[in-house]
Amino acid sequence: MCELLGMSANVPTDICFSFSGLMLRGGKTGPHRDGWGITFYEGRGFRTFKDPQPSAESHIARLVQEYPIKSCAVVSHIRQANRGTVSLENTHPFTRELWGRYWTFAHNGQLTGWKRLPTGRHRPVGQTDSEHAFCWLLDQLEQKYRRQPANFPAMFRYLASLCQQLRGLGVFNMLLSDGEYVMTFCSNNLHWLTRCAPFGEATLLDDEVSIDFQRETTPNDVVTVIATRPLTGNESWQAMGPGEYNLFRLGERIAGGQG
Repeated sequence: MCELLGMSANVPTDICFSFSGLMLRGGKTGPHRDGWGITFYEGRGFRTFKDPQPSAESHIARLVQEYPIKSCAVVSHIRQANRGTVSLENTHPFTRELWGRYWTFAHNGQLTGWKRLPTGRHRPVGQTDSEHAFCWLLDQLEQKYRRQPANFPAMFRYLASLCQQLRGLGVFNMLLSDGEYVMTFCSNNLHWLTRCAPFGEATLLDDEVSIDFQRETTPNDVVTVIATRPLTGNESWQAMGPGEYNLFRLGERIAGGQG
């Protein structure tokens, strides 16, 4: 299976520390050798870096690790292919436009019967069940909301019910963001933690690297990190339950529960 990494923060924040742990799982400390990608939101725009090479060996991943891009919303993914070839078009995350916003999606899991899901105008480019499911979600949202909804938390609750339908087709762990909100949905394996004052030291599980966040932050910073498996060994990660979703905005959990 693949692994996910996401971030929601109330101030532009770099994700270099967490990404350093994740990239090692892409072929060194983990088996996820079939590509990687990461999307950083900046205002209404975004930057995406992708490579079908293992992240532990990728020069582009090394650039991202060492280049402190600051963002309030990040979606990242390392791939262990089970649907579609190992290629750039099948590398997560995927981004599409809806309601004048860029939506970015990454999925961990495997679905059956996914080719029967109608996608409307949102046509997949690659061959993965993940991208197809993303296009189906967008089509379902567009059918229910012809215009941008006024109540986004209510829209995300509806989206969580759609994720429950996809969970009925197999394993569906997901990250989704429009740059303002970051939504998570858990099928069987997803964790999160919120870092806020008083900050402490964190140590990666996959490398002998530590950081003292008290030196890197201000007392007002709030940063939530989401990962398939905990990235640090000395922090209290919260495990999500099957069928549970969370919605984060500016680092804070603002909604959640069963989809």
